[in-house]
Amino acid sequence: MSDTKITQLLKDCAKDEQSLKKLENAFEELNKKAQNLKLLEAAIRNDYDSILITEMDLDKPGPKIVYVNEGFTKMTGYSREEAVGQTPRILHGPKTDRAVLDKLKYSLLNGRAFFGQTINYRKDGSEFVNQWDIHPLLDSDGNITHWVSYQHDITERKRAELSVINSNAETDELYEDSKRTIVDLAENGAVVSANKAFREMIGYHKDEIKNTFIWDLMPLKFGNSLKAQFERIWKEEFSQGKTYRMMLRHKNGLPVQVEIQTKKMDLNTGEFVRCDVRNLTLRKRILNTLKKRSTDYTRMFERKVDFNYGLILDDDNKFRFKWLSDGFKKITGYDVEECLHAEGWRDLIHPDDRGIVAEHVMKAFDGMSSTITYRIVTKDGTTKKIMDYAKADSYDNMGNAQAIVASAIDVSSREETVA
Repeated sequence: MSDTKITQLLKDCAKDEQSLKKLENAFEELNKKAQNLKLLEAAIRNDYDSILITEMDLDKPGPKIVYVNEGFTKMTGYSREEAVGQTPRILHGPKTDRAVLDKLKYSLLNGRAFFGQTINYRKDGSEFVNQWDIHPLLDSDGNITHWVSYQHDITERKRAELSVINSNAETDELYEDSKRTIVDLAENGAVVSANKAFREMIGYHKDEIKNTFIWDLMPLKFGNSLKAQFERIWKEEFSQGKTYRMMLRHKNGLPVQVEIQTKKMDLNTGEFVRCDVRNLTLRKRILNTLKKRSTDYTRMFERKVDFNYGLILDDDNKFRFKWLSDGFKKITGYDVEECLHAEGWRDLIHPDDRGIVAEHVMKAFDGMSSTITYRIVTKDGTTKKIMDYAKADSYDNMGNAQAIVASAIDVSSREETVA
């Protein structure tokens, strides 16, 4: 609308000159705020595609959208008129990560900012990867009034990352810093090159591995055997892209069992075989360590569990005790009924430990068992240290955990700890 039409509209709405002056002042103030908002949008336009502001109320069906910028309409296909009054759920769909949304809601319920990403959907149904940066808007008294969400479509960035991971990039930098363990072998068995991960696995510096053959990096009897058969192995196994097991020797003399996946490479500089190496010795060591740790946990919890409990995420997205075993009162001083209310779980956890315990619990809701040591505050105000083992207990038909079950041990007076 032109300035002339706006001026005429104000005159038509005004009863007298005094009313007209008030309307003009009010309009001028609104115009200044609109200009300030445009300046703010312009300032952050390079970092974010979209700005979304919602009411603070997080109860179902969710916070209503009160403002979207032009970037939101371009990114999602929804006009301002279509978006305002709706909730951000209009962007959700089959692949939107429920666990991410739960963590988002938990952060907002606790008045904290949130940074995350998941798959969202445009108005036409197409998918995009949405990255959020959500912060509270506060009034002059420090109370939260709204949430502002800065959003960025990172779909292309994710595709680029995946492309880099899946490609056989041959640049020296990517080769050297690759998380894969790689050694390249010439047809005569000479080591053409080996990346940092391979060198660290066998304890050699870059210069030490020059002018060596693969059998020089093996225990003597294995090296002699490979050397004698290498021409055949090269033709029948290495150059055919097969998997091969061998024993290498660390510089300190210890054996390192590996499995290699080979791939023939033919570049301008010549022909060689690239070996993608898996450290079986390290893998066995890790599995044994995990097995021992799991056994230690099992023994500890089998020896004496002080109390068990079930936990759910209620309709308000708060952790809530579903049930508590008889041993609960002996450790905490509370009757079971005293802690089954909405704030029962939160009140029991020491304020300084609520964050780490929430992460522990969310890990169990995500389907991973978790063990942690934290503090509780008993009914008489004393603090006790609890070792807690939690895992998912029941699932819905979509495979999402609906409840977790946990076992707790009072370790306040025990010297044993778990790494």
